[in-house]
Amino acid sequence: MGYIGAHGVATLRRYKYSGADNSYLAKYVLQPLWGRFVNFFPLWMPPNMITLTGFMFLVTSAMLAYIYSPHLDSPPPRWVHFAHGLLLFLYQTFDAIDGKQARRTNSSSPLGELFDHGCDALACALVIMAYGSTSMCGRDAFWFWVIAAVAFYGATWEHYFTNTLILPVINGATDGVALIYTSHIFTAVVGARWWAQQFGKSIPMFSWVPFLNEIPTYRAALYLMTSLGVLPTVAFNISSVLKVIQARKGSMLLALAMGRMILAHLCDEHKGLKTNMCMSLLYLPLAIANALTARLNDGVPLVDDFWVLLGYCVFTASLYLHFAISVIHEITTALGIYCFRVTRKEA
Repeated sequence: MGYIGAHGVATLRRYKYSGADNSYLAKYVLQPLWGRFVNFFPLWMPPNMITLTGFMFLVTSAMLAYIYSPHLDSPPPRWVHFAHGLLLFLYQTFDAIDGKQARRTNSSSPLGELFDHGCDALACALVIMAYGSTSMCGRDAFWFWVIAAVAFYGATWEHYFTNTLILPVINGATDGVALIYTSHIFTAVVGARWWAQQFGKSIPMFSWVPFLNEIPTYRAALYLMTSLGVLPTVAFNISSVLKVIQARKGSMLLALAMGRMILAHLCDEHKGLKTNMCMSLLYLPLAIANALTARLNDGVPLVDDFWVLLGYCVFTASLYLHFAISVIHEITTALGIYCFRVTRKEA
């Protein structure tokens, strides 16, 4: 049984993307740059190939982070910071021009948006790996990932209800990413230890702030990104959804419940989610048993934690890959298109 039913196929054929980026950086700097850059790509190059190429830049960046700072707490060579910044800039550029290439080649489709956003979802983790390497934040990289995931989920949740993706004047997709690759380039100049020292020493003009003055610079960056970036963005997402719900004479609680019911319906299950989407939970009992054994056995687990985590990574990656390949096949079959070709299938 596939992931998309007959109703979903019919909806796909009518779907049209709607969105806007109100960022001043995008409007006055990046959009003109992207408009020129897309002309370097030949018309035979499919948009999804541009998306995938941009994603591979992030994979390369994450691999550099793992090689030179496996625990994200040691300073890599300065050229690695520069590489992180350049690769992230190229990812943002390729991620923006794939849609322009689709319009140039008249090959826009719902598959392109799904492919783009699917790569963006994975990009959250890869971007944070590289940033963790640059800022030497160690385990605190988890919290940077959390705020990135929350911002991405909030935008996706808003898109689900409003049927349009409106990015505010300051947003993570444009300004946040630009801030991160600027931080990489800056670190290539000053060195990664700038992030590990106290915030008051890194930026003396804020040394008078009692709390921020005493914590590492990377942790101050985490608090500032959360308070000045993520929280306002999430508030904007909720406000946009509230307007839609109020227009439909509903409530926010109903909106959340309705989202779960619609998702369950699309997955061909009247109660709960489709089994394939919950398969990743099957690995958790093994991980929990391994942790409990270590707790009861003087810190000696059944299996080394490294292999447990690696196995879970391979298991979930396989599930995601199966999901991605299956959905791509179903959409290309339904719409009569190819994933990595501009031409359409013959009827």
